[in-house]
Amino acid sequence: MAVTRLKRKDRKNKTTSRLEVKRLKLATNIELGSRSQQSTTNQLAKNNAILAQLVAANG
Repeated sequence: MAVTRLKRKDRKNKTTSRLEVKRLKLATNIELGSRSQQSTTNQLAKNNAILAQLVAANG
């Protein structure tokens, strides 16, 4: 059977789904009492701190 090239749409879907799986693997939830505590220098922690300040400022 001959090898067929993927059409542009299918190549895009393949890449998108691969990146989505990678993103989901990286986005693991950190639960309370977990052995791997979230670092305070983590970008996510910094963003949450800024959001908390904005919410507090706006009331």
